[in-house]
Amino acid sequence: MAEVHIIGNLDGGEGFSSPNLSCKWCFETGGAWRLLEGVKDGQTQVDHPIDEGRAHWAHPIDLHYAIKGIQGWPKVSLQVFSEDIYGRTQLVGYGFVHLPTSPGFHEIECPTWQLAGTALDQVQSYFVGNGPQLINDDVIASGSDRYRLQTIASGTVYLSLYIVTRNFNKFGIES
Repeated sequence: MAEVHIIGNLDGGEGFSSPNLSCKWCFETGGAWRLLEGVKDGQTQVDHPIDEGRAHWAHPIDLHYAIKGIQGWPKVSLQVFSEDIYGRTQLVGYGFVHLPTSPGFHEIECPTWQLAGTALDQVQSYFVGNGPQLINDDVIASGSDRYRLQTIASGTVYLSLYIVTRNFNKFGIES
């Protein structure tokens, strides 16, 4: 079978409402892809940066797939969380990005968004710490129902990944 290795880091994020950030991530693929090794989802630690600029996670990513065809190329969906001074966690961004199909090293920027909510939601979020959230996380990367949502831009998440392909020519797969 043809194989794809995804190796690298979930580097960090910046531009969010709070500097104390963590990130929940999930790699999604099509039916022609089978995960041989690695973990396709996880969560980073909370980074409390000194300069209150960019959060640094340096969370390792190492996936090995066997594929029958290029259809269903991986995309990564992200949820960024903020921790306040009281230890409360709230969602501050959703995002997803398709991985590049060309082999080699790639620095990827993933812009994120959050639900706008009503004025009452924003006041409640300020005092209680719970803003509006998606009921179904599948909407993050699907795009089919996302156009109906009212959103506002959030921050940016950075990934550094190597894409390594093997046996593509042998099995007639063109990228």
